[in-house]
Amino acid sequence: MTAPVFLADSLAGAEAGSVVALTGPEGRHAVSVRRLRVGEEVTLTDGEGVGAYGTVAALEGKDRLEVSVTEVRTEPAPRPRITVVQALPKGDRGELAVETMTETGVDAIVPWSASRCVTQWKGDRGLKALGKWRATAREAGKQSRRLRFPQVSDLMTTRQVAALLADAAFAAVLHEEGSDPLATSPLPAAGDLVLIVGPEGGVSPDELTAFADTGAKPYRLGPSVLRTSTAGTAATALLLGRTGRWA
Repeated sequence: MTAPVFLADSLAGAEAGSVVALTGPEGRHAVSVRRLRVGEEVTLTDGEGVGAYGTVAALEGKDRLEVSVTEVRTEPAPRPRITVVQALPKGDRGELAVETMTETGVDAIVPWSASRCVTQWKGDRGLKALGKWRATAREAGKQSRRLRFPQVSDLMTTRQVAALLADAAFAAVLHEEGSDPLATSPLPAAGDLVLIVGPEGGVSPDELTAFADTGAKPYRLGPSVLRTSTAGTAATALLLGRTGRWA
């Protein structure tokens, strides 16, 4: 079993032979919840590609442990970068989508307020929901042993999403009526890939037109229709395989 991963505030100066302290909520989770013991293997990460591997050297109280570092690795940003624009699902399906996409390997997640979204993020409620998405990405990144966690952006409007698509090398709107399958669509040799997942009610004609103006075409995943909370995960996995990132 691989060593558990914990998010460190900073790994600046960490190197083989050094000792790094883990405190606060992460330290409490390691000491009081996971009940790690001296000598057990552990991995610390900053969530931005740096990982410090080592063993527990000392424990103090209920929320502090020290890690004796044996190796530090820096993981380069993966290429191509895969972003999923996720329309807001109902209930807790948003966190489910974020969790599974993170575990699969997505690089960035953009919450999208599509016109047919039943759920709306407004005011303090919206900030709380965004915080849940970011916390879910962080916890799923740790669980899946990632060193680089996906970025969860602020909520975007359709106009903002269209501007994002303009900079993508390839953009696909996942749509059941798409004429081309994503599995065989030509992919660029370089550049960012963006997937757009609509809400339960689907992407509206006006939104399809706005995205088409940036070069984003509708593509289908397969013969079945997936929920909005699972389509992004399936499409991400498909592109990870096709681009060689899962090789």
